[in-house]
Amino acid sequence: MIDDSNFLQQEQTVNLIPHTSQLIPQIAVVGAGTMGNGIAHVFAQARFAVTLIDVNVQQLDKAIQTISKNLDRQVAKGSLTENDKATTLNNIIIETDLSLGVKDAVLVIEAATENTELKLRIFKQLDEAAPKSAILATNTSSISITKIAAATSRPAQVIGMHFMNPVPVMKLVEIINGYATTKEVTDTIVGFTRQLGKVSCVVNDYPGFIANRILMPMINEAIYSLYEGVAGVEAIDNIMKLGMAHPMGPLQLADFIGLDICLSIMNVLYQGFGNQKYAPCPLLVNIVAAGNLGVKSGEGFYAYSAGRKELVVSERFMKFL
Repeated sequence: MIDDSNFLQQEQTVNLIPHTSQLIPQIAVVGAGTMGNGIAHVFAQARFAVTLIDVNVQQLDKAIQTISKNLDRQVAKGSLTENDKATTLNNIIIETDLSLGVKDAVLVIEAATENTELKLRIFKQLDEAAPKSAILATNTSSISITKIAAATSRPAQVIGMHFMNPVPVMKLVEIINGYATTKEVTDTIVGFTRQLGKVSCVVNDYPGFIANRILMPMINEAIYSLYEGVAGVEAIDNIMKLGMAHPMGPLQLADFIGLDICLSIMNVLYQGFGNQKYAPCPLLVNIVAAGNLGVKSGEGFYAYSAGRKELVVSERFMKFL
């Protein structure tokens, strides 16, 4: 659910077999941003051969460093060995050429930002570059799978595969059938998800699917509660954490997701259903317009700085306390 606005992402799947230098990679992850490196991580750890693709070499290097650090955390916790870490990293190849990276794909997963026009352009490129037998999946959290599929010559082979952030930790993959998606394709993706050690939930293609159709209106309502002066940032979050056993309050979660992403998804819901209850809160609109996007920009409902672990309410919202 984190913004990968500068990156495209794709993946390709094979049977669970060890990676060797002779093995042609069949998992392609296009885009080395937060979601892309997380998806590459879990496939490589499951002993799939992975190609991580990005036009930016520095971003690829950063992604490998991130994967390595996340693997170190798993080693420190005892869930992986040093040999497992080395094998996982050896299963990942980096590539800057999209066509080369996807030419042998079995499954391609796109995970660019929540921008419909961008996704349509990407899928047209994927349709041309990937084998005709390849499944094309999108990591979108809200945009119509059916509309994306219509940009290709293979709509029956297009599906949603919505990973949660952080990908190595979160167990859920929301699988979304487009209007034309075949049962065979759905069953294949469910099988791949199981091999990753994750749990799949299959849903149909309506705005927001299930995860964000329920989550985003809750976050939007929390923002409205702040906007209308019902309660302050900490009170709203603590009520949901302590009263409803949520691990993270809705305003903190919105910062973590990215307030621009939250706004984008609310707009998808609002436009898709034409119902006023999905209209984004004016406060959310203003915060995004001001460039305060949450964790990634250093400020949202909370203020963030390197090395500080405690939550500090943004100064602009102190008056609500």
